[in-house]
Amino acid sequence: MASLIQPDSFRVNLPAFDLPALIVTSSAEETIALGQSLAVLAEESSVFALRGPLGAGKTCLAKGIARGLGIEEELSSPTYTIVSEYALAGGKTPFYHIDAYRLSGNDDFSAIGGEDIVFGNGISVIEWSERIPDFVSPQAIKIDIEIIGDDKRRFRIYKDKPPHGEE
Repeated sequence: MASLIQPDSFRVNLPAFDLPALIVTSSAEETIALGQSLAVLAEESSVFALRGPLGAGKTCLAKGIARGLGIEEELSSPTYTIVSEYALAGGKTPFYHIDAYRLSGNDDFSAIGGEDIVFGNGISVIEWSERIPDFVSPQAIKIDIEIIGDDKRRFRIYKDKPPHGEE
């Protein structure tokens, strides 16, 4: 597992190491830059499943992933709309920014067409993914975010199991 603590002029080149990874950022700008780097992992039907407490930086990370995919429109937190859809360059693959915070479970998301969104051909970023576990496949890129200081965040990025067997 790679472990990086980066300076303020921060850019992670994820192809340089394998998942799982442990990365610490020291500002919102670094979190956005991390998201931009993570975009290289996105393919059609990719899901990024984000978990972390309020204020951890889930939306900042989602903004970075969107920027890394070439989305110029500014992402906002979709808490009140649950799903925001954006077009990737060329318009063929949709990008979904999903905030599951207000959902009470899998049935709520299914009722608004969750299967078509997450299991379709788009790229999805799900904030509060633990609230809709049936929509997080084993192939999803899972990102657990921990607040470790005023502006510092620790990101555990993995596919099957968290680094060091943490849950």
